[in-house]
Amino acid sequence: MLDFGCGGGRHSFEAMRRGAIATALDADLEEVKRAMAWVRVMLDEDKQTAESGGQGHVVAGDGMALPFPDGCFDRVVASEVLEHVRDDGAVLAELARVTRRGGALAVTVPRWYPEVVNWALSADYHNTPGGHIRIYRRRQLESRLEDAGFQPYRAHHAHALHSPYWWLRCLLGEHADGSALVKAYHRLLVWDITAHSPLTSLPEAALNPILGKSLAVYARRD
Repeated sequence: MLDFGCGGGRHSFEAMRRGAIATALDADLEEVKRAMAWVRVMLDEDKQTAESGGQGHVVAGDGMALPFPDGCFDRVVASEVLEHVRDDGAVLAELARVTRRGGALAVTVPRWYPEVVNWALSADYHNTPGGHIRIYRRRQLESRLEDAGFQPYRAHHAHALHSPYWWLRCLLGEHADGSALVKAYHRLLVWDITAHSPLTSLPEAALNPILGKSLAVYARRD
Protein backbone atom coordinates (compact mmCIF):
# COMPACT_ATOMS: atom_id res chain seq x y z
CA MET A 1 0.00 0.00 0.00
CA LEU A 2 1.15 3.52 -0.81
CA ASP A 3 0.28 6.22 1.72
CA PHE A 4 0.73 9.26 -0.52
CA GLY A 5 1.31 12.57 1.27
CA CYS A 6 1.54 10.58 4.47
CA GLY A 7 2.22 13.40 6.92
CA GLY A 8 2.94 11.69 10.21
CA GLY A 9 1.97 8.32 8.70
CA ARG A 10 -1.21 7.36 10.55
CA HIS A 11 -2.76 5.52 7.58
CA SER A 12 0.44 3.52 7.14
CA PHE A 13 0.44 2.54 10.80
CA GLU A 14 -3.11 1.19 10.63
CA ALA A 15 -2.32 -0.67 7.41
CA MET A 16 0.76 -2.24 9.02
CA ARG A 17 -1.39 -3.45 11.91
CA ARG A 18 -3.59 -5.20 9.34
CA GLY A 19 -0.65 -6.98 7.74
CA ALA A 20 0.11 -4.62 4.85
CA ILE A 21 3.49 -3.77 3.40
CA ALA A 22 3.01 -0.01 3.68
CA THR A 23 5.11 2.67 1.98
CA ALA A 24 4.64 6.15 3.43
CA LEU A 25 5.69 9.01 1.11
CA ASP A 26 5.81 12.75 1.69
CA ALA A 27 7.68 15.70 0.19
CA ASP A 28 8.16 17.32 3.62
CA LEU A 29 11.40 16.01 5.12
CA GLU A 30 10.30 16.80 8.68
CA GLU A 31 7.15 14.74 8.20
CA VAL A 32 9.25 11.94 6.68
CA LYS A 33 11.52 11.90 9.73
CA ARG A 34 8.53 11.82 12.06
CA ALA A 35 6.87 8.98 10.15
CA MET A 36 10.15 7.06 10.05
CA ALA A 37 10.50 7.26 13.83
CA TRP A 38 6.98 5.93 14.32
CA VAL A 39 7.47 3.10 11.83
CA ARG A 40 10.52 1.96 13.78
CA VAL A 41 8.48 1.98 16.99
CA MET A 42 5.68 0.01 15.30
CA LEU A 43 8.07 -2.64 14.00
CA ASP A 44 9.92 -2.95 17.29
CA GLU A 45 7.13 -2.65 19.84
CA ASP A 46 3.62 -2.98 18.39
CA LYS A 47 2.27 -6.45 19.10
CA GLN A 48 -0.52 -6.28 16.52
CA THR A 49 1.92 -5.37 13.75
CA ALA A 50 4.24 -8.23 14.73
CA GLU A 51 1.39 -10.74 14.76
CA SER A 52 0.02 -9.62 11.38
CA GLY A 53 3.42 -9.54 9.66
CA GLY A 54 2.98 -5.92 8.60
CA GLN A 55 5.95 -3.98 7.29
CA GLY A 56 6.61 -0.29 6.83
CA HIS A 57 8.87 1.89 4.70
CA VAL A 58 9.17 5.68 4.53
CA VAL A 59 10.26 7.60 1.43
CA ALA A 60 10.79 11.27 0.61
CA GLY A 61 9.41 11.96 -2.85
CA ASP A 62 7.64 14.26 -5.29
CA GLY A 63 4.10 13.45 -6.41
CA MET A 64 4.89 14.64 -9.92
CA ALA A 65 7.53 11.93 -10.35
CA LEU A 66 7.00 9.07 -7.92
CA PRO A 67 10.14 6.96 -7.33
CA PHE A 68 8.38 3.64 -7.99
CA PRO A 69 7.95 1.31 -10.99
CA ASP A 70 4.65 0.93 -12.82
CA GLY A 71 1.88 -1.06 -11.15
CA CYS A 72 3.73 -1.85 -7.94
CA PHE A 73 0.96 -1.03 -5.42
CA ASP A 74 -2.28 -2.90 -4.75
CA ARG A 75 -3.77 -0.04 -2.74
CA VAL A 76 -3.15 3.72 -2.64
CA VAL A 77 -4.38 6.23 -0.05
CA ALA A 78 -4.24 9.98 -0.77
CA SER A 79 -5.84 11.65 2.23
CA GLU A 80 -6.24 15.46 2.30
CA VAL A 81 -3.44 15.98 -0.25
CA LEU A 82 -4.87 16.96 -3.64
CA GLU A 83 -6.19 20.31 -2.43
CA HIS A 84 -2.57 21.33 -1.74
CA VAL A 85 -0.92 20.45 -5.08
CA ARG A 86 -0.71 22.73 -8.12
CA ASP A 87 -1.24 20.10 -10.83
CA ASP A 88 -3.65 17.54 -9.39
CA GLY A 89 -4.15 15.93 -12.81
CA ALA A 90 -0.44 15.12 -13.11
CA VAL A 91 -0.34 13.77 -9.57
CA LEU A 92 -3.35 11.53 -10.17
CA ALA A 93 -1.74 10.27 -13.39
CA GLU A 94 1.33 9.28 -11.37
CA LEU A 95 -0.82 7.54 -8.77
CA ALA A 96 -2.55 5.64 -11.57
CA ARG A 97 0.81 4.66 -13.03
CA VAL A 98 2.04 3.04 -9.82
CA THR A 99 -1.30 1.32 -9.05
CA ARG A 100 -1.69 -2.15 -10.52
CA ARG A 101 -4.64 -2.76 -12.84
CA GLY A 102 -7.57 -3.71 -10.68
CA GLY A 103 -5.98 -2.03 -7.67
CA ALA A 104 -7.83 0.50 -5.53
CA LEU A 105 -7.41 4.16 -4.60
CA ALA A 106 -8.98 5.95 -1.63
CA VAL A 107 -8.81 9.73 -1.85
CA THR A 108 -10.19 12.34 0.54
CA VAL A 109 -10.47 16.10 0.08
CA PRO A 110 -12.28 18.84 2.01
CA ARG A 111 -16.00 18.84 1.23
CA TRP A 112 -17.24 21.77 -0.85
CA TYR A 113 -19.51 23.76 1.43
CA PRO A 114 -17.61 23.46 4.76
CA GLU A 115 -14.53 24.53 2.82
CA VAL A 116 -16.34 27.50 1.25
CA VAL A 117 -17.25 28.66 4.76
CA ASN A 118 -13.59 28.38 5.85
CA TRP A 119 -12.42 30.44 2.85
CA ALA A 120 -15.09 33.07 3.52
CA LEU A 121 -14.16 33.39 7.19
CA SER A 122 -10.38 33.56 6.74
CA ALA A 123 -8.11 34.54 3.86
CA ASP A 124 -5.12 33.16 5.78
CA TYR A 125 -6.72 29.70 5.77
CA HIS A 126 -5.95 29.24 2.09
CA ASN A 127 -3.33 31.93 1.37
CA THR A 128 -0.58 30.63 3.66
CA PRO A 129 2.27 28.61 2.08
CA GLY A 130 1.24 24.99 1.81
CA GLY A 131 -2.44 25.89 2.25
CA HIS A 132 -5.44 24.79 0.23
CA ILE A 133 -5.46 26.10 -3.32
CA ARG A 134 -8.75 24.67 -4.65
CA ILE A 135 -12.17 23.48 -3.52
CA TYR A 136 -13.61 20.31 -5.04
CA ARG A 137 -17.14 19.31 -5.82
CA ARG A 138 -17.70 15.56 -5.88
CA ARG A 139 -18.35 15.34 -9.62
CA GLN A 140 -15.23 17.39 -10.37
CA LEU A 141 -13.05 15.06 -8.31
CA GLU A 142 -14.60 11.96 -9.87
CA SER A 143 -13.98 13.41 -13.33
CA ARG A 144 -10.31 14.00 -12.50
CA LEU A 145 -10.04 10.41 -11.31
CA GLU A 146 -11.63 9.11 -14.51
CA ASP A 147 -9.26 11.19 -16.64
CA ALA A 148 -6.33 9.58 -14.83
CA GLY A 149 -7.59 6.03 -15.45
CA PHE A 150 -9.58 5.28 -12.29
CA GLN A 151 -13.24 4.24 -12.04
CA PRO A 152 -14.97 5.70 -8.94
CA TYR A 153 -17.38 3.26 -7.31
CA ARG A 154 -18.26 4.71 -3.89
CA ALA A 155 -18.25 8.00 -1.99
CA HIS A 156 -19.26 9.28 1.43
CA HIS A 157 -18.65 12.16 3.86
CA ALA A 158 -16.76 11.98 7.15
CA HIS A 159 -15.55 14.01 10.16
CA ALA A 160 -18.67 16.06 10.88
CA LEU A 161 -17.30 17.11 14.27
CA HIS A 162 -14.31 18.73 12.56
CA SER A 163 -16.29 21.26 10.49
CA PRO A 164 -17.36 23.52 13.40
CA TYR A 165 -13.84 23.28 14.84
CA TRP A 166 -12.32 24.74 11.67
CA TRP A 167 -15.05 27.34 11.33
CA LEU A 168 -14.21 28.46 14.86
CA ARG A 169 -10.49 28.60 14.11
CA CYS A 170 -11.08 30.61 10.94
CA LEU A 171 -13.43 32.98 12.75
CA LEU A 172 -10.91 33.68 15.52
CA GLY A 173 -7.98 33.95 13.10
CA GLU A 174 -4.63 34.70 14.74
CA HIS A 175 -6.22 34.44 18.19
CA ALA A 176 -7.39 30.85 17.68
CA ASP A 177 -4.37 29.12 19.25
CA GLY A 178 -4.82 31.04 22.49
CA SER A 179 -8.56 30.44 22.74
CA ALA A 180 -9.71 28.23 25.63
CA LEU A 181 -12.70 27.13 23.53
CA VAL A 182 -10.50 26.05 20.61
CA LYS A 183 -8.19 24.14 22.96
CA ALA A 184 -11.13 22.39 24.60
CA TYR A 185 -12.64 21.49 21.23
CA HIS A 186 -9.28 20.13 20.06
CA ARG A 187 -9.05 17.92 23.16
CA LEU A 188 -12.51 16.57 22.33
CA LEU A 189 -11.45 15.69 18.78
CA VAL A 190 -8.29 13.94 20.00
CA TRP A 191 -10.34 12.01 22.57
CA ASP A 192 -12.82 11.01 19.87
CA ILE A 193 -10.03 9.63 17.66
CA THR A 194 -8.31 7.70 20.44
CA ALA A 195 -11.28 6.54 22.54
CA HIS A 196 -13.61 5.38 19.73
CA SER A 197 -16.51 6.19 22.04
CA PRO A 198 -20.14 5.93 20.89
CA LEU A 199 -20.71 9.22 22.72
CA THR A 200 -19.07 10.98 19.78
CA SER A 201 -18.99 8.36 16.99
CA LEU A 202 -22.76 7.87 16.84
CA PRO A 203 -23.68 11.58 16.65
CA GLU A 204 -20.90 12.14 14.11
CA ALA A 205 -22.14 9.27 11.93
CA ALA A 206 -25.61 10.81 11.95
CA LEU A 207 -24.25 14.26 11.08
CA ASN A 208 -21.73 13.19 8.42
CA PRO A 209 -24.18 13.47 5.47
CA ILE A 210 -24.88 17.08 6.50
CA LEU A 211 -21.74 18.40 8.20
CA GLY A 212 -18.98 15.99 7.16
CA LYS A 213 -15.82 18.02 6.54
CA SER A 214 -14.20 15.44 4.23
CA LEU A 215 -15.36 13.88 0.97
CA ALA A 216 -14.01 10.35 0.53
CA VAL A 217 -14.06 8.75 -2.92
CA TYR A 218 -13.03 5.15 -3.69
CA ALA A 219 -11.96 4.08 -7.18
CA ARG A 220 -10.46 1.14 -9.05
CA ARG A 221 -7.66 1.29 -11.59
CA ASP A 222 -8.94 0.41 -15.07
